[in-house]
Amino acid sequence: MSWSALQTDDPQKVPVTLDEAAEKATNAAGWVEENWSTWLNTGLRILLILIVAFLLRMAIRRALTKLIDRMNRSAQAVEGTALGGLLVNAERRRQRSEAIGSVLRSVASFLILGTAGLMILGAFKIDLAPLLASAGVAGVAIGFGARNLVTDFLSGVFMILEDQYGVGDSVDAGVASGEVIEVGLRVTKLRGDNGEIWYVRNGEIKRIGNLSQGWATAAVDVTVRPTEDLDRVQSVINEATVSMAKEEPWNERLWGPVEILGLNEVLLDSMTIRISAKTMPGKALGVERELRWRIKRALDAAGIRIVGGVPAQAEESAADPTAAMAAPSAFASSTSPQSAAATPIPSAKPDLAK
Repeated sequence: MSWSALQTDDPQKVPVTLDEAAEKATNAAGWVEENWSTWLNTGLRILLILIVAFLLRMAIRRALTKLIDRMNRSAQAVEGTALGGLLVNAERRRQRSEAIGSVLRSVASFLILGTAGLMILGAFKIDLAPLLASAGVAGVAIGFGARNLVTDFLSGVFMILEDQYGVGDSVDAGVASGEVIEVGLRVTKLRGDNGEIWYVRNGEIKRIGNLSQGWATAAVDVTVRPTEDLDRVQSVINEATVSMAKEEPWNERLWGPVEILGLNEVLLDSMTIRISAKTMPGKALGVERELRWRIKRALDAAGIRIVGGVPAQAEESAADPTAAMAAPSAFASSTSPQSAAATPIPSAKPDLAK
């Protein structure tokens, strides 16, 4: 190559000779030769980090999925028994397990991929201190701005983990009450008594009353006259409740014998007997109505009268006929001084004849 071939039309540029070009190429080759091992080491480290992170994430997600499937299978096995059908709600158990599994999988993925990302940045010799400080400040700002959302989410997680309520339960959440139709991490849906649907944020629920867990109590008060024989009344009520406990469907809804707790109140014109029974959750109201029905019929058949309402007033003695008459007034007589003083003075008329 000649000198003229290396010349350029731009007078500002200095022409590059063959020796200089060869020297630059040699330096570049030397720089690549010196750093290729570092690049290879960094690339292999990043690849290893990604492979380990994805394998670990896949293993944890698969383990969580198997755990959830095992929980569902155990719930289905219990549901197949005679008592299990009353204690286990398959839909509730399924939604609860799926929600827990979704939360755990999301948390595991976030921790694993986040740690892998930080390790990759560290492999590139990037100072992570400013990045972590900025992320901390941003996290604090987002936490203050979305504190209601975070509160709802955390409350929903703990409600699901503690199994406070589930689909099909009748609950009183304070701000609303009804039957649970859906449980979410942020919002719980309730269907009210009139058919309305309430969307209740989990963070707004300060207390929860579950009417479908464990057992319920049916309480009935029977008020009779104080002159009735208590032993006879007790015998009649026992016969009515025992016959009720042997019939369908009350033998399933009653989870124990009907108990007569005793006298709850004694007055001059009545006495109240308290009756109580343990029932299936959510069936207490129906049991109370049936108990009142049967006890009323049994007492009527036995000639025992049930009293209630406003007590009758005691008959008073014959009233004085002059009690409603007003006292005599001094103004009734036209000759009395009070009547004369109240009489207006006649006005003097002018004599027109003059």
